[in-house]
Amino acid sequence: MYIQVNDVIVLKLLQADNAESLFALTDASRPYLREWLPWVDGTVNVGNTREFIEFCEQQHASNNGFNTGIWYKGELAGCIGYHAINWGNKKTSIGYWLGQRYQGNGIMSSSCKKMVDYAFHELGLNRVEIRCGTGNAKSRAIPERLGFVNEGVIRQAEWIYDRFIDHVVYGMLKQDWSGGAGGHGGYETGN
Repeated sequence: MYIQVNDVIVLKLLQADNAESLFALTDASRPYLREWLPWVDGTVNVGNTREFIEFCEQQHASNNGFNTGIWYKGELAGCIGYHAINWGNKKTSIGYWLGQRYQGNGIMSSSCKKMVDYAFHELGLNRVEIRCGTGNAKSRAIPERLGFVNEGVIRQAEWIYDRFIDHVVYGMLKQDWSGGAGGHGGYETGN
């Protein structure tokens, strides 16, 4: 399965043979990613990354969402995916991260826009949520740029190594989504 975002960005399901390159990307951006992501210290070798990829494969197989690698100009640049899908309430949340050297190219905004569009038009969901640390300006810029509504702050929502951080909750409803205008082609289900 892959999703063509634009001429230079493709989202593909992570596979076992991506473990080494995904770990290398994580390792190269470790101090940068660690500021906001609680899993970085637990990712100490390629085996940990393989376990994550196996989890992603199980998630996809059980129809509970999926995580993809973000390929930018043919290089693995980060990850984006649905944490889980609540089919009863037709909603999901999106999580994402990008290697430090890939920042500033519009990669995440474009990828996130495509994932929101996919959630509404391909999966038939009604609500997409994004939660970000209140102090994580780069992450918060994504839903703000895409027109998500700031629905409030959850205090001390997450423990990051040595401190609690608050989360801003951003929400988008299908009826309010205009970011996916211009068609929703480019989705493939093959390998």
